Amino acid sequence: MNYTYGNKEKLKSKKLIDQLFTEGKSVSAYPLRLVYLGTTFNEDLIAKTGVSVSKRNFKTAVDRNRIKRLLREAYRLNKSIFFNNLTTQHAFMILYIGKDKPTLDVVETKMKILFEKFSSKISEK
Repeated sequence: MNYTYGNKEKLKSKKLIDQLFTEGKSVSAYPLRLVYLGTTFNEDLIAKTGVSVSKRNFKTAVDRNRIKRLLREAYRLNKSIFFNNLTTQHAFMILYIGKDKPTLDVVETKMKILFEKFSSKISEK
């Protein structure tokens, strides 16, 4: 898996997002929460991922967009470490549930913890 986050890897399907939030499981590493669901795609991908920031906690679009950029960058840099050993396809939604503006270092360390928790939950099955 390479260090890109292309258009095909982004979670855009409304049906799949609704299914993700109704049937999916989650792990948390404050201020991040990962909702995941094992599924199948037509493309040859391991994971499709979306990011979200609450409008309730961050009123201005500038702040929300900045946090989403940080989340996508942290995901892009760390996905190859944790998802190379995945055999099934998954849909992910990474939510920022904190109330203060993070830095890239904070987001990246929490993202690693979040992926480790996800990997341990998957290996339990």
